[in-house]
Amino acid sequence: MQPELLHTKPMKRYIFLAVAALLAPAAAPAAEPSIAAGWVQLGPGGAAEIREIVNGRFCPEATVNGAPLSMTPRAAASADFQLVCSAPLPANAKSLAIEGHGLALPVADPQRILVLGDTGCRIKGTAVQACNDPKAWPFAGLAAAAAALKPDLVVHLGDYLYRESPCPAGNAGCAGSPYGDSEASWDADFFTPAAPLLAAAPWIVIRGNHEDCSRAGPGFLRLLGPVAYDPAAPCTDHLEPYAVPAGSQTIAVMDSASAPDTSVDPRALPLYQQDFAALQAMATPGHPLWLATHRPIWAAITGPLGIPIGGNATMIAAAGDLSAFSAISLMLAGHIHTFEAINYDAKLPPQIVAGHGGDNLDVTPLNLHGTVFQGHSGVAVKDGLSVRGFGFLMMTREAGGDGWSIQLYDSDGAPTTQCAFEGGRVFCLKPR
Repeated sequence: MQPELLHTKPMKRYIFLAVAALLAPAAAPAAEPSIAAGWVQLGPGGAAEIREIVNGRFCPEATVNGAPLSMTPRAAASADFQLVCSAPLPANAKSLAIEGHGLALPVADPQRILVLGDTGCRIKGTAVQACNDPKAWPFAGLAAAAAALKPDLVVHLGDYLYRESPCPAGNAGCAGSPYGDSEASWDADFFTPAAPLLAAAPWIVIRGNHEDCSRAGPGFLRLLGPVAYDPAAPCTDHLEPYAVPAGSQTIAVMDSASAPDTSVDPRALPLYQQDFAALQAMATPGHPLWLATHRPIWAAITGPLGIPIGGNATMIAAAGDLSAFSAISLMLAGHIHTFEAINYDAKLPPQIVAGHGGDNLDVTPLNLHGTVFQGHSGVAVKDGLSVRGFGFLMMTREAGGDGWSIQLYDSDGAPTTQCAFEGGRVFCLKPR
């Protein structure tokens, strides 16, 4: 009988293990990813791309025309950043949603273009903005007010992340703020407050000097970069210019993040000379070319004795004889934290500066005539003005013509100064 006992004991053990396995609770399914941010971005050639920042290990599907659309990883999660997913937007898209939240689709010929820039909250050393005070840093309310206007296209002129240092101990204005080039900082300074505007229209994003490689460049190229992200080269000092067809006009995007303002960088000079040469090739007959870059080439701040001074020394040197600007009808830039509208004596397109989206404002003269620029470009301001206060602007195409009305709004979305862009000039009514 001994052999039977040897077989019986193991059999009882197997039966016990099988019953235990049946009674044990099922393993928890993998957590569904959640979307931290989602938007449509226009890149080189006008290619529309869906982007998602995902709190999870895999890319969830988008919904296009009621059907699922697979997303693929753009940048893997890291110690400082979450997973970024992307997919080309199908040309036949009539509707788009991410996790049930709708995103606006590109418009074939945008009639309402919203322009803003320099939206982050400054925390750097002793320069501390009260990020927790919506009056001192109004970007969240500004973005919501801008979204309510239902633009066809948003152009952000750069400088998204200003939180470079820890909030000083005991400072209630910025207490609890993250800092540095990380997901937490990008969420606090840009993606969370910008959420309604990200959903309201497709975006063209321009790199600012706060997104150079010594600051938030790696995060910018991972999250918002116009080309594929390369984890082996997480930051590059300069991106080649590219054209975005936007209906009746083409927007040329030029990376000026690493062009010093007050001195000529001999290493950067050849890059910008090549950029200016490339602009002429982007021009298409019948489609005005607008130049969108972060640093304005000729714009002004208040200098000694109240005299307006300015100009980017590196790009002025690279611009040479100004022939590259013959193809351009309008220049858009940020960097100076104010609104400016400038016409020049030289054969140059007018300049609009819209750097008043949230960061500490700059002091600029109301009248920009007589501005002294760096270098020897022979450029002078024929007429120009600045308008103080936080805000953004909406450019609306005039019916039946090539002109554009320009309505300035304050950070609450209330209309303020009216301007117009027509006949190669920018005109503004006297600010209230």
